[in-house]
This record gives sequence, C-alpha cells and structure tokens, in this order.
Amino acid sequence: MTAPLAVANTAPFKAPLSLTETPSLVGLSRPEIGEKLAGIGIEPKQIRMRTAQIWNWIYARGVTDFNDMLNVSKDLRATLAANFTLKRPEIVTEQISQDGTRKWLLRFPARGAGRPVEIETVYIPEIGRGTLCVSSQVGCTLTCSFCHTGTQKMVRNLTAEEIVGQILIARDRLGDFPEKTTPVGAAVPSEGRLVSNIVMMGMGEPLYNFDNVKQALLIASDGEGLSLSKRRITLSTSGVVPMIPRTGEEIGSMLAISLHAVRDDLRDMLVPLNKKYPIAELLEACRNYPGLSNARRITFEYVMLKDVNDSPADAKELVRLLKGIPAKINLIPFNPWPGVNYQCSDWETIETFSDIVNRAGYASPIRTPRGRDILAACGQLKSESERMRVRERLALEAMVTSDED
Repeated sequence: MTAPLAVANTAPFKAPLSLTETPSLVGLSRPEIGEKLAGIGIEPKQIRMRTAQIWNWIYARGVTDFNDMLNVSKDLRATLAANFTLKRPEIVTEQISQDGTRKWLLRFPARGAGRPVEIETVYIPEIGRGTLCVSSQVGCTLTCSFCHTGTQKMVRNLTAEEIVGQILIARDRLGDFPEKTTPVGAAVPSEGRLVSNIVMMGMGEPLYNFDNVKQALLIASDGEGLSLSKRRITLSTSGVVPMIPRTGEEIGSMLAISLHAVRDDLRDMLVPLNKKYPIAELLEACRNYPGLSNARRITFEYVMLKDVNDSPADAKELVRLLKGIPAKINLIPFNPWPGVNYQCSDWETIETFSDIVNRAGYASPIRTPRGRDILAACGQLKSESERMRVRERLALEAMVTSDED
C-alpha cells in the first residue's frame, strides 16, 4: 500500500505577494551587477572588485543577507541592503517522497500588473549524484497530451532570477552551501556536491524562454559561482528547431529531445509542436548540434505508452531514424495522473523495446520512476497540484499502488 503523501509546510524565505520594488542582484550577469553598483555611486575603479565579491557571496557562499558579506565594508553593506535584495522565492510546500525525492512548490512575487505565480522544482537523489529538475515557465504552451504540466495554461516566462532561485533554494534546503547543514535523514549523494546535475525538464518549454534560460544556465556553469560543469547541465526541448543551434553555440549544455514517437501522425497528437517542426527537421537539427560527439551525445526521451508507441516495429524505426546521431535513448515508464487516458506499457514490453535498441548499439536505460507518490515524476509537475481534490489524490494513490503491485 502506498504511504501517505508527506507534506511539510515550510516558508523560511517569505517574499511579498505584491510587486517587489527593491531589485534583486540574483540572476544578473557580472556586467549587469556592475551597472547596478555604478547606479548607487560605487567608484568605477572599484566596480570590478566589488562585483567579484558579491558574485562569490551569492553563488559560492549562498548568502541571503548583505550583512554576511564579511569582506565588504559595513557602510557598503548598508548601502547594498538599502538598494537591493537577495531574497529567495517563497517555499509554499515541501513534499518528500518515499524514495527520497523532494518537490518544492515555490511562489514568486507579482511582476508588473500580474499576480504572484507558483511553479514546482524537483530534487532526485541518487548514489553518485543529485539531480535538480528546474522549471522555465509558469505553465506551458505545448499541451502534450500525456503530460500533466501541459494541462496548465501558460501564464508567463520565468526570469533568470527565478530560474537561478530554484537552484539556490535547493542548495539551501539540502545544506549544499558552505556552513549549511544537511537535514537529518535527507536522501543525498554520499559524497561531493549534493546538487551535482541540473536538468531543464521542469514546467515549460525552455527554448520558448531562451534569453532567461541562457543567462541562468551561464550563471550555473560559471566557474567562480555555482560552478557546475556544462556536461552536468541538460536542456530538454520538445523540438523548437530554430533555437537548437543557438543552444549549443551560446549555452553549450547537453541536449535532450522529448521525442516519444517515430511517426509524424502520432507525434502530432502526443507533441503538437511536431505539426510545426516535424521529426525530419528536428533530427536534422540534432545531427548539426554544435559540439555533438560520442562524448557529448544527445539524449532522446521516449515515454512508454501502452499500445500507442511501444511495439517492436516502433523500436526498429527509432533505431533507423537515429542512425548517425551520437545518442542515448531514455525509456520512461509513463507516470499516471488523474484524468489521463494513457496507461504505462507493460514491463515486459518495455524490456523488449530496450533490447532492440540496445542491440542496435544505443544505450537505452529504463528510467526508474521517482517521486510518483508526490506527483514529482516526469510529466507530472503542475503548480496547482497542492490543491488537488481528495478524490483525485485517492485516484492517484490507487494508480500508483496498482502500477507497483
């Protein structure tokens, strides 16, 4: 029987629910921080040094209070605090799965004439790494028929500050900054960075928010800040073909493609973006992805839907389509959510599919479902999930129980 959902209401970093007038330094590039410092009267010859100090305190040390910047003079700290903020997003809820996966519902202040918005961020601990699944938009425009996130209307893009803020929150909560403590009993890697990998696979289509995603990921990979290797940062797209070359050239991250079908007619239904950028165009962009090599393979995500896309013929066609592309194929057992009409493929069917792909020379790991009991698994994120009706939660628990029996 599935254990009760674990929900802890935690809000250590309260943000105002109205428009925040004080600008944040989080998510800004170094030149932008320099401009902000010039605007409050910092002498030009000091700007580079002060920028480096602030950058280190924000991203390497994880401070949220200017008073903690100990190598900055007291007067300057007061000036910074009077003009800027380092606030994190508000944590509305933190849920912890039976398997140690964590999901945070985060609230951001209103922007302009809008209202406060909420998104979900998920942390997946494993023995050798800790992966953070980061959102790029509030809602999604793509309406993929098997994806819970796709049922939430698009509200707006997240800013670079809000994207980076998800990483900072996770590192705060896990004790992944110097002088921070990891919660007792938390599932985390046994050594090294607790947030070691970033995947832009949360809510939204990252390539429809390219500029903000780019700035956030460049901050994440900056060697003097969050310092994550670009090979440990993966951007997942449903196939916004014109933006794929720019992703390789300007961000340099690893690339994942949400493929899910080998025929245009089926992919048109599963991933409606395919009507604009069909499979042939998408795969041509993949073949030309900057930096593509056997050491920097493209990951193709393929959700396994019973009697929809899981036949041996589908597996063989997938191998044919990907010929010549350094790639691996992640097979994803479908994760259920209330009201969906799809079912997960039988395990034997998934293994048969995997064997065909493996024999053709492609790695095809079957992704272990994580965080299903808290709607944190692939395709399940939706910011209003915390308001799910009781009967819907019972239906979800019944689905998870029957799937695991």
